[in-house]
Amino acid sequence: MLGEVLEIALRSIIVSGLAAVLATSWGIPLSLKLVTDDFRGKKFILDVFRALVGIPTVVVGLILYFLFSRSGPFGGLRLLYTPLAIALGQAVLITPLLVSFAYQALEREKGEVWELAMSLGALKNQASSTLIKETIPKLLNASLIAFNRAIGELGVALMLGGNIKGFTRVMTTAIALEVSKGEFGLALSLGGFLLLITYSITAVSRMVGGKS
Repeated sequence: MLGEVLEIALRSIIVSGLAAVLATSWGIPLSLKLVTDDFRGKKFILDVFRALVGIPTVVVGLILYFLFSRSGPFGGLRLLYTPLAIALGQAVLITPLLVSFAYQALEREKGEVWELAMSLGALKNQASSTLIKETIPKLLNASLIAFNRAIGELGVALMLGGNIKGFTRVMTTAIALEVSKGEFGLALSLGGFLLLITYSITAVSRMVGGKS
């Protein structure tokens, strides 16, 4: 049983880690643009992201299921029921959360870093690069929080991954399956691993946040 628990836990970490990396890769640049650029509709976009932080995971899963299904626009990629589909779904799910935290972190440093750099004659790209460097600990903290959100979700993983043993089964879907079967031993073991991982990430996030 320990081997199965470790296998599922490792797969969960890899899939959710990829989701966090993907969300960070497009979430941070978007947050930076929202902070440094003034344009019409900026407040509306921020409000949309903040509202989407609490979107139910099954809604995200349902939308992406139709997109990735054979009859959907991305059906030819054959992503459905693969670990990559789960990672993409989780990345979409956590993007609003990551953007909200990243925007807040960048906005706090903008007056002291970005505007100062601009006043000293730096180009916009140089000022933006300086702002990112000065905010790295807080941005890392935002990515860790997003990872915790991803690894603990169920709806997206179940709808896009299908809970296939040895391939797409992650901790949350395995727990749901074992409970439905009445096999509480494995479910409790997986739950303990999940709590350990999320607690560890939370502790690291708190240390990073404290240093920043």
